[in-house]
Amino acid sequence: MTLGTADLTRLDRAHIIHPYLPGSATERVVMTAGSGCRLTDTEGRSYLDATGGLWLAQVGHGRTELADVAHEQMKKLEYFTSFWEFSNERAIELAARLASLAPEGMNHVYFTSGGSEGNEAAIKMARYHHHRRGEGSRTWILARSKAYHGIGYGGGSATGFPVYHEGFAPMMPHVSHLTPPWPYRSELYGDQPLSPAQVTDFLVRELEERIAEIGPRNIAAMIGEPIMGVGGMLVPPADYWPRVREVLDRHGILLIFDEVVTAYGRVGEWFAAQYFGVTPDIIVTAKGITSGYVPLGALLVGDHVAEVLLRDHGFPMGYTYNGHPVATAVATANLDIIEKEGLLARATGLGAFLHGELQAQLGELPVVGEIRSVGMMLAVELVQDRATRAPLPLHPDRMPHDVIRRETGVIVRDSAHSLVLSPPLVMTEAEAGEVARALRGVLERTGPTGEIRAA
Repeated sequence: MTLGTADLTRLDRAHIIHPYLPGSATERVVMTAGSGCRLTDTEGRSYLDATGGLWLAQVGHGRTELADVAHEQMKKLEYFTSFWEFSNERAIELAARLASLAPEGMNHVYFTSGGSEGNEAAIKMARYHHHRRGEGSRTWILARSKAYHGIGYGGGSATGFPVYHEGFAPMMPHVSHLTPPWPYRSELYGDQPLSPAQVTDFLVRELEERIAEIGPRNIAAMIGEPIMGVGGMLVPPADYWPRVREVLDRHGILLIFDEVVTAYGRVGEWFAAQYFGVTPDIIVTAKGITSGYVPLGALLVGDHVAEVLLRDHGFPMGYTYNGHPVATAVATANLDIIEKEGLLARATGLGAFLHGELQAQLGELPVVGEIRSVGMMLAVELVQDRATRAPLPLHPDRMPHDVIRRETGVIVRDSAHSLVLSPPLVMTEAEAGEVARALRGVLERTGPTGEIRAA
């Protein structure tokens, strides 16, 4: 028996705890099918997915070739542990593939089931690396305000939003948050507007001061998203990461790139590390590695770090699904699609096209302060007033992204007073135009206090 929307909604409300959804919320959108950038719900309504789910549907929905790969692998070997000396063909093949794509000198891979697990592992790796080298005092982790590093206690403590800490305290000790690179918000850096180069100067000076305050021999690593996703798709000045890398190297502090969002073509390169011309010590990836078809994550680890971790009894932590054969088989097939269909170049070209469409449709609207993009990561900053740049007040019962979805079927995401877009890399130019027009249709009716006039 096939259940209808009303029954599915009733059962969902009775049994499922949804992230960030209060129990009083009655609406459910129950998806049943997807193809490319399109989704269909139980009512037969079509949606245009401009979020890639949660930043991850690189190759789009409904790729039967990925389902076939999973099916074939399940018939052959569905699972066995990768602890100790055990391994499997698919995990080995994927690890070698990732090493061939990674920045030079990152030839080791540690598998997880997702980004939160990955950031937990990376923080532990950094501390353990120093411990093994006789520097056990290096326990501090530098992070940034408005960073998002998952929901574990390590990554959650490094996350720089108070809402993710409230009610979960005490958080992990020895975490210090720095100012984020956000040139549009010049008030973060003082009374006078700063150029991008001056923003970097400010942030590097702050970093040096914080290192001196904590003590360089007490700091294990700095963790950072190359481009801050949940924070509102915040793009740092071009010289930011190279200069941060130089400071950290000088003090023996490891650099962890949280590329859970940015890796696997999202920014037009396999990794944002390549986009910024920086080689971290550890890169945390997940999401786009399988385009969401199967949960999987992978840490790319610098040889100098791995050599220390692999001494004696090895790295003493593992997840049940490390190197899962079905997940790693799907990941390899997903990377094949990205490569075969030229989706890295497409992310750059179509991302520029979508940025142009957004600029043409929204650029003069009073509530639009800035449109940011790198590849297929885009954000529309919402303001009360373009001159003062004060953030637009948001009404929880009538958020712009909710109105856009209900009125047009286009799914975008609200994040830190910005509308964030991260579409599948297979989006067409026609669909990009549809997204821009849908945003205009709502934002042109949005006033400076956040109210949205009826259509």
